[in-house]
Amino acid sequence: MGVLLLLMTICGLILAGLLLAISYSTKKEWLKYFVFGGLTTWFSFYIIIFLVSSIFSVEQTLSWNQPKEFCGFYFDCHMHAAVTNVTKSKTIGDKTASGEFYVATIRVSSDAKQAALNLVSPEFEVVDAYGKRYKREASLEKPMPAWDQSVPAGGSFDKDVVFDLPSEIKNPRLDVRDGYGIDRVIESVLVGDEDSLGHKRCYFKLDDGNQVAQR
Repeated sequence: MGVLLLLMTICGLILAGLLLAISYSTKKEWLKYFVFGGLTTWFSFYIIIFLVSSIFSVEQTLSWNQPKEFCGFYFDCHMHAAVTNVTKSKTIGDKTASGEFYVATIRVSSDAKQAALNLVSPEFEVVDAYGKRYKREASLEKPMPAWDQSVPAGGSFDKDVVFDLPSEIKNPRLDVRDGYGIDRVIESVLVGDEDSLGHKRCYFKLDDGNQVAQR
């Protein structure tokens, strides 16, 4: 629905531009007022739908092995990611955590029928019960496979993401975002999109309701 409304808005703006050009060239004042009236009505409707969608959205938290979909070009929602396992450790190699290292195994998969697809510059953060965000320890992660590597149709790969989290952290959840640049700009005003302004997000559980395994 969000993509359709955005496409209608873009097409409407193009049509409005043409009609305004005609109104000025032919000096038809009624046409100019008609166009501005139509634009005002449409954008008022869009803003109301956008606000209602964001305000009444519901936060979700996915359990282990429960996939979250990501939509390329906003239509082909074939890429998925899921947390399949989490381990905790005080040390990784010669590195010691300030709190505890959480190592979350992410399965990136595609249910496409033919084409190979990939995530686009995915970002990972952990959010606690109070909304505080924690960045990943990318230097402790294995470089391969790359997060944005192509996944063949029906294929998948596993990769670990590492966080140094306080020992007393409450309700840690993983937030995964996909896309960059113009994608983020478009999604910020897309009705019903998780990345739209004010919309509640979909997270991954890191404890799965049980004590995570120790390493």
